[in-house]
Amino acid sequence: QAIATAKRLGAVVEAFDVRSAAKEEVESLGAKFVEVEGATDDASAGGYAVEQSEEYKKRQQAEVQKRALASDVIITTAQLRGRPAPRLLLEETVRSMKSGSVIIDMAASSGGNCALSEDGKLVVVSGVQILGDSNLADRLAQDASRLFANNVYQFLKSLIHQGAWAIKPDDPIVEGAWITKGLPIQSYLK
Repeated sequence: QAIATAKRLGAVVEAFDVRSAAKEEVESLGAKFVEVEGATDDASAGGYAVEQSEEYKKRQQAEVQKRALASDVIITTAQLRGRPAPRLLLEETVRSMKSGSVIIDMAASSGGNCALSEDGKLVVVSGVQILGDSNLADRLAQDASRLFANNVYQFLKSLIHQGAWAIKPDDPIVEGAWITKGLPIQSYLK
């Protein structure tokens, strides 16, 4: 969802994942998939990432550091079941990033993907804001519900004027929402 939203807002998006199945999903959303050769992919892991070799981790970390230096926003989510989160962003990388950049570390409760993350806190280092928030996804459902409810309210409000239906068939929003074409609007308002 983050990729789709960022693309809609005009961002240039790159995404990385050790799971090869993620490549197609990332590219279907219009983002560039960053691939590091040599990943271990276990189909029996039920869609979860698996522990990688030390050689792979070094290549992965080098690629992530290179791309982080050119990024304005980084969102990390990498976690391993029952293990500390893989360290993807080193302290020296964060200190070398552009001032004003933002890192959102959603793996902060299990050690964090960023070396400077603190779970539940906003840390600022060399002008880079690091939000360590492993609980972020749990709060989004409430905000999404509020946004959706407001959209429905505003839509219905636009259809009613002084307590009566005031549907304008040539309104692009009404036209886009109309399910049955061909019948006059009045037949629906009885």
